[in-house]
Amino acid sequence: MFVIRPIQQKDFSELYAMAEESGHGFTSLPVNEELITNRIKRAEDAVSNPDANQPGEFGYLFVMEDTETGAIMGTCGIESSVGLSDAFYHYHLSKVVHNSRELNIYNTAEILTLCNDYTGAAELCTLFLREPYRKGVNGRVLSKSRFLFLAQNQHRFSETVIAEMRGVSDESGESPFWEWLEKHFFSMDFPTADYLTGIGQKVFIAELMPKYPVYVSLLSDAAQQVIGKVHPKTKPALKLLKSEGFNWNGYVDIFDAGPTVECDLNQIRTVRHSGVYTVNIVDSIENSASDKSYIMLSNTEVQNYRATAIPGVLDEQSTVINLDIKTAELLHVEQNAQVRAVNLL
Repeated sequence: MFVIRPIQQKDFSELYAMAEESGHGFTSLPVNEELITNRIKRAEDAVSNPDANQPGEFGYLFVMEDTETGAIMGTCGIESSVGLSDAFYHYHLSKVVHNSRELNIYNTAEILTLCNDYTGAAELCTLFLREPYRKGVNGRVLSKSRFLFLAQNQHRFSETVIAEMRGVSDESGESPFWEWLEKHFFSMDFPTADYLTGIGQKVFIAELMPKYPVYVSLLSDAAQQVIGKVHPKTKPALKLLKSEGFNWNGYVDIFDAGPTVECDLNQIRTVRHSGVYTVNIVDSIENSASDKSYIMLSNTEVQNYRATAIPGVLDEQSTVINLDIKTAELLHVEQNAQVRAVNLL
């Protein structure tokens, strides 16, 4: 079995290893010991600080732990509200019309405009599942467990939830979109720019980014083709978010042009369909070996948050959920305690 819980300082070495494994383009987890230490401290503060009981610059970070071996299988995070102190940049893809009635000419052109439209939004971030564990329901549960936390703690987060998806880059970390920007404005390779952003040094963006809208037709063909496209390894994550109700409204990352998707918090499928159930602890629960259905569930705590998935189908008409002793202990719940649960789709 596995359990998803808030990260702790003891997880530093595992988180650092995941930063190394994640590769280029994973901005929210830079390979930097000091920053990773600070990221863990910030996450510990978010679940323990009483002032975090509302939207603000709080960052939550969770790990998925193999309960049999103690190994850390992956990580995921949520930012309560982004861009409140550091500018949060995107390009917005839109259209302009060039029209002359006298000459009977009508043309439309796509443009990219630098903006801060998502300032204040909550953000899903830092989703990474290690290679040996990319099987079964692990990836879905790791990602969707955040929605149970959001559902139970809506007052801690902004109403709009976004997720920046990794854009197209090659094995060496080169981005076709960035290559054009680098050539004309930056003189800095993509891994360097991406790393500087990850460690919080964003001033260069405002200093060097083109100040006016960029006509897409002026970009290289390779750069045009990757606007709004995701890295091959990110396609499953994007598919999952779309199934939860997230949509792309033309916003892309300023470095690799990967899409940023969004959804109102209370419209996320797992948030809408999850419910609170009273725990009934039983000795054992029989499940068919061929049953591929799972229930995702969590306790209702914050600092002691625990989430997992068990085989079965949730009876949404009931107010009670049966848990065996092992699962109850895993979730740190007792008889008649409450858990939040939903059928895993």
